[in-house]
Amino acid sequence: MAPPQPRWTDRTMKLYIAPRAPNPRRVQMFMAEKGITDIPQVAVDLNAGEHRSDAFRAKSPLAKVPALEFDDGRVLTETRAICTWLEGRYPEPNLMGVDYDERAFIEMADRRIEFYLMAPLANCIRHTHPGLAVLEQPQFPDYGRSQAAKGYEVARWLDAQLARQPFMAGDRFTIADITAFCGLEFARGLMKFKPGDEGMTALQTWRDRIAERPSARV
Repeated sequence: MAPPQPRWTDRTMKLYIAPRAPNPRRVQMFMAEKGITDIPQVAVDLNAGEHRSDAFRAKSPLAKVPALEFDDGRVLTETRAICTWLEGRYPEPNLMGVDYDERAFIEMADRRIEFYLMAPLANCIRHTHPGLAVLEQPQFPDYGRSQAAKGYEVARWLDAQLARQPFMAGDRFTIADITAFCGLEFARGLMKFKPGDEGMTALQTWRDRIAERPSARV
């Protein structure tokens, strides 16, 4: 029988993820859209505190996932940075813009969604859901509820945008749609947030359309 492989120390390129967490899912969905299957994925158990271990902090000093480890031992963290590297290494299909003009507008849409929709909804969940107490100590429920209100406000703005255009950044599917979908799915599971129930019919139609893509099943 072959000896077990070291969990954190071997030098095979790999992506560290956490099942059901929205940021790792963004990278996984990005990879699925590009058909990337040659990067092994390693699950990190957040509830067990594996991300806070000394061994994992040596790779990701802020104890965050996702993290992309290269063969030479370097580690790239932050979802957008990982996707930027993947876009360069696997350029097709293009998800981040074909020139500086399109890249700028796609990044604007993606950042708006990440900072003003996804982050507030995640903060609500982290500070109000009892299942997330192990990851967020102390929890501040009032803060969480206030963040939900901010996230809903941006969701209503996106609903109006999607009444005029088919995708988050305009006429085609991009990384901005991935960020929005993963953020909304996280909220759907733990906040029971369904845009259609709040009168956001365009956002709900968009969500249902994206959910039909094979990459949405990761």
